[in-house]
Amino acid sequence: MSTLNTSGRVLTGWNPEEPENWSASIAWRTLAITTFSLMLGFSVWFLPSAIAPRLAEIGFDLSKDQLYWLTSMPGLSCGLLRLVYMFLPATIGTRKMIGFSSLLYVLPMLGWFTVVQNPRTPFWVLLALAFTCGIGAATFSGYMPSTGFFFPKRLVGTALGLQGGLGNMGMSVIQLVAPFLMSISLFGLTWVEPFEEGAPMVVNPTVFFLPWALVAAALAFIYLKDVPVKANIKEQLDIFGNVDTWLMTVIYIMTFGLFSGFAAQTALIINNNFGAASPLGDNFAAADLPVGASYAFLGTLIGSFLRFAWGPMCDRFGGAVWTLVSAIGMAVTFSFCAVQLTAPDEPGDFTPFLWGMLAMFFFAGVGNASTFKQMPMIMPKRQAGGAIGFTAAVAALGPFLVGVALTAMEAATFYWSCAVFCVICAVITWIRYARPGAARPG
Repeated sequence: MSTLNTSGRVLTGWNPEEPENWSASIAWRTLAITTFSLMLGFSVWFLPSAIAPRLAEIGFDLSKDQLYWLTSMPGLSCGLLRLVYMFLPATIGTRKMIGFSSLLYVLPMLGWFTVVQNPRTPFWVLLALAFTCGIGAATFSGYMPSTGFFFPKRLVGTALGLQGGLGNMGMSVIQLVAPFLMSISLFGLTWVEPFEEGAPMVVNPTVFFLPWALVAAALAFIYLKDVPVKANIKEQLDIFGNVDTWLMTVIYIMTFGLFSGFAAQTALIINNNFGAASPLGDNFAAADLPVGASYAFLGTLIGSFLRFAWGPMCDRFGGAVWTLVSAIGMAVTFSFCAVQLTAPDEPGDFTPFLWGMLAMFFFAGVGNASTFKQMPMIMPKRQAGGAIGFTAAVAALGPFLVGVALTAMEAATFYWSCAVFCVICAVITWIRYARPGAARPG
């Protein structure tokens, strides 16, 4: 006899592994609303990465290193805030977490809408606003474990793949539309007068995205429910005694950390190595190569699409084998790109570099899907949620770490370092998860 009761705010008797105590309609509705909010969140996270490459065009005077720092700060704050969000699903529940988080997206949107109007805005203000954008993707460490509570194991790979992939798509959306929206006056809307007479009114993408954050909050408060999974923070800390938490964190740094890091910095990498700002800028400028912002959205689009498209493949064949494929593929493509970045001397060098980067994003997308299939399979259900939150928190530092590394060493050197790291991850995956007779196949 079924004990499921769906009438209240909290679902009583909920058990996805028992069909009679599970509601597919509630699960998929929760996935849809949460994913909508998550996509907006990732758009907020990548606001600085989308805006920074175009700041010079609207009057800002920032150095190459300042731009790298600007696009790095959301990664730092996101990593820190995810350490908080990983505990929220089992403490405050899904409904409040999604609703209030969607409202928080409004704050950095309004901030960036204001500062881009005035190129004399101090750099520290830009850094502070970039830091606040971390809230956008910090929600990932709460949203994904929460979604895991709503689906049976047989569907969790598909569900998390859809949510992670479509959510990550917000990174691509903001990078695609930001350059366009920054160059027009959208419906005549502006908030701050031009910094000098004759200067253009600048409307950045926040004008377009802000109302949808309010819609996401309303949908969450009206339609979402909580599952009866409760645990205090102390009870959730047992994930750190599980060696798989640490190994999967290292692997997820490879897949999502490098994916998000290079996605945030792609436009600047292109500008600084193949654009007018490069050592051979005159040659590349003469070839009329578009600025990096014209290509930045491609990597996030490919990686995000693969993340949800590969979910069913991971459900069918398991995640470990695809994580191994991802690690090997990323190692090869990073090595290829490193060669292309070693003293480029003609505009034609840009094309193979771009294809190499797109291939890297392809394999990273596969790995992002497969790792999230692995964790619910190799760990207890409650631990899996916390482990997903923690690994996501550490990997979210990717944009920060990649940005800092690019200010400290040549791009080609850093690409070689990434290739070596991917080889190490491939060895871990093979020994622990993918080989015949592995300790934790998944």
